[in-house]
Amino acid sequence: MYLDQSSQRCKRKPGVQWKTGWSFFGALLWVVLSGCETMNGLSCGGGGQRAVQESVYFGTDTPSGSVTSEAWAQFLSETVTPRFPHGLSAWQASGQWQAASGRIIYEPSYVLSLIHPNNDQLNKAVHEIIASYKTRFRQEAVLRVTTPVCTSR
Repeated sequence: MYLDQSSQRCKRKPGVQWKTGWSFFGALLWVVLSGCETMNGLSCGGGGQRAVQESVYFGTDTPSGSVTSEAWAQFLSETVTPRFPHGLSAWQASGQWQAASGRIIYEPSYVLSLIHPNNDQLNKAVHEIIASYKTRFRQEAVLRVTTPVCTSR
């Protein structure tokens, strides 16, 4: 569009430029909307179900020592399993993280992997697990990584 000085009206530029602008706009809109689908989760084909994978990293150093394998097993049994009775995976890892003081902390860790539907109840359950661990074992931080996934059986 441009202002025609003689008639003081807006007029369209020649059709080719107008159509090119709309083609570009359409392509840009398609890219933006495609990105929105990716941000909202995956499109699961072939009978797959949308879900969330939670990877939660628990350090084991405490002010009074470290979290023993027995204490970890008890935490899983009392705190995690009641909230996720359908299944979970957990394993030991060697971790490091930066404390609020700026110091790098190296410590043995546990990783908890949960795959579940994305809903408020289960999101709250993960928050409760993290809060319980931080309180019970006097931890400064627990890392939670949430990733959209597709599942099938």
